[in-house]
Amino acid sequence: MNTQVQELVELLQVEQLEHNLFRGISGDIGSPRVFGGQVLGQALMAAALTVGRDRSVHSLHAYFLRPGDKQAKIVYDVERIRDGGSFTTRRVVAIQHGQPIFNFAASFHVKEDGVSHQDAMPQVPPPEGLTSVHELRRQHFDQLPERLRAVLHAETAIDIRHCEPFNPLNPPPAGERAAVNNSWFRASDRLPDDPVLHQAMLAYSSDFGLLSAALLPHGLSFMNGSVQGVSLDHAMWFHDSFRMDEWLLYATNSPAASGARGFCRGSIYTQDGRLIASVAQEGLMRPQPPKARKPA
Repeated sequence: MNTQVQELVELLQVEQLEHNLFRGISGDIGSPRVFGGQVLGQALMAAALTVGRDRSVHSLHAYFLRPGDKQAKIVYDVERIRDGGSFTTRRVVAIQHGQPIFNFAASFHVKEDGVSHQDAMPQVPPPEGLTSVHELRRQHFDQLPERLRAVLHAETAIDIRHCEPFNPLNPPPAGERAAVNNSWFRASDRLPDDPVLHQAMLAYSSDFGLLSAALLPHGLSFMNGSVQGVSLDHAMWFHDSFRMDEWLLYATNSPAASGARGFCRGSIYTQDGRLIASVAQEGLMRPQPPKARKPA
């Protein structure tokens, strides 16, 4: 396992402090606050540690309440809402400096047989031959903000490859791109055979670039200071088994944006076309006047 993937695996682990209390550390991907995907992944790990291994997460719903402090550890308070015959429900509050920064609910289900159907996977280029986001950023290293240069290696734990690559420092002009952004991603090295870890890493990865689908039609980008944005909430549904160290297609679109908020949806497929998860998120996307933008 390479260093970056090992660091991410360790980041997603949480330390048990008490019966229902857990604690996690914070990583740094260059964002000014704790990355939302990190809190999602750690909260899921904490909740799963209170649930029997005979049932796995099938849905989660979360709200990001306050900016997280990257310098402080995060305490996860798990409430055991219900343990039923088939379903288990947990509620998790993430706390820093005595205040909740994140609220999370997850439901776990025993494995059952039943009917099945799914949407077909979009027709997109295969991941082989596409340029990774990491490599694209290296090509524009001199234009990156200082805070990103220092942690340029961080995202290499997750290899992301856009089907229609774009420069986030100089996105396509408004009106040139539809509210669609498809990308392949996977862990950049082999992972342990732990389904909970793979689910937590998928939750972590699902927060990367989801709001891009709402920004692209307007020529906006978080990285060049043209818009202020944060994730407001996040929901996921897990449909089938998968591995995070195998290619997954993240097909995303934004049906609507208004009131300085953008709504985005995502469908996650295995390379052979199985739909393994669905995602929905609303995020703040507050355009900034040119005078307020910081140079790249």
